[in-house]
Amino acid sequence: MAHRILIVDDAAFMRMMIKDILSKNGFEIVGEAADGAQAVEKYRELQPDLVTMDITMPEMDGITALKEIKAINPAAKVIMCSAMGQQAMVIDAIQAGARDFIVKPFQADRVLEAINKTLS
Repeated sequence: MAHRILIVDDAAFMRMMIKDILSKNGFEIVGEAADGAQAVEKYRELQPDLVTMDITMPEMDGITALKEIKAINPAAKVIMCSAMGQQAMVIDAIQAGARDFIVKPFQADRVLEAINKTLS
């Protein structure tokens, strides 16, 4: 059975890029969210195997959403995505429970490597 993925990013074209990479490689995209608050709601509703989460978003940022998702399910698998390769944000995300970190613009092989490693 295909792994079920929730894609969270405030930029529709970024969601589309990730969706494209993943669906071509046999993953099932169960939902999309444009901000952290939607992400938490969709996580509750869809119970995906993995979440790709942007850090900088309106409403609720990715790190706050990550913490809320981890409160719902401590075993949740979340990979953070951000254009900012800022050390502090990467450290915050990992400390909050992110399994990996992908920097934008995405390299398809890096995205797949992070997802396969996290799901295995």
